[in-house]
Amino acid sequence: MDHAVVVLLRGRRCETELDIPFQKGNRPQAVVRKPILVASSAKAASEIMKTHDLIFSNRPQSIGQKLFYNSKDVAFSPYGDYWRQMRSICVLQLLSNQRVHSFRCVREEEMSLMIEKIKQRCVADPNSSSRTLVNLSEMLVTLTNDIVCRVAFGRKYSDEENGKKAKNILGEFIQLLGVFDLGFYIPWLAWINRFNGLDAKVEKIVKAIDTFIEGVIEEHEKKPTSNDQKKDSDFVDILLETQRENLTGFHIEKFLP
Repeated sequence: MDHAVVVLLRGRRCETELDIPFQKGNRPQAVVRKPILVASSAKAASEIMKTHDLIFSNRPQSIGQKLFYNSKDVAFSPYGDYWRQMRSICVLQLLSNQRVHSFRCVREEEMSLMIEKIKQRCVADPNSSSRTLVNLSEMLVTLTNDIVCRVAFGRKYSDEENGKKAKNILGEFIQLLGVFDLGFYIPWLAWINRFNGLDAKVEKIVKAIDTFIEGVIEEHEKKPTSNDQKKDSDFVDILLETQRENLTGFHIEKFLP
């Protein structure tokens, strides 16, 4: 099947809502040029996810393809030798039980810092009769960003100038992943993205990510390596070590804008 969009639904309500447009002679007015397969039962989902999983293993082309260097990541890469190689590196090198456990101290430290910040704000003015408001959503976002950055890059990007810039870049990057792309659903209307500014936004953020990632890699390459430092390796250190050992033909490239 040519890159079908699979929709997994559960419950009678979903089935009823799907039937509404087709009842009493009604038909959907919009023509979407993408094959769509709706699975509303466990058996149908099993056929898609297990029995015939290879047929549905590839993603349709989307903005993610441009954002991830022409689908060079695990999530957007088409099924094949390259995807299996990336998956092997993730499972064995980055996300193994031992590796996840090694970052426990990072998670605990950042959690303790967040709790301490909440305590400080609550006792900032003990004589005040008004309640202290704490933006917990913002704190949780900061907590997640700090943990991910320490695990992946070995440092936090907090309130300093470079930190704010990096956080803004990552925020725009994540936002673009969820933006509505008309060309994804109706390919012959993809040209509209050149006029609504979407293509320009994607090109801008890709260049910014290129510069950011290049700086991270150069920073890690300049670090002296020792046995003690290897114990505290982050994801970039691990990937660079994998490249130096020439495991599975893995290569890290620095991208210039």
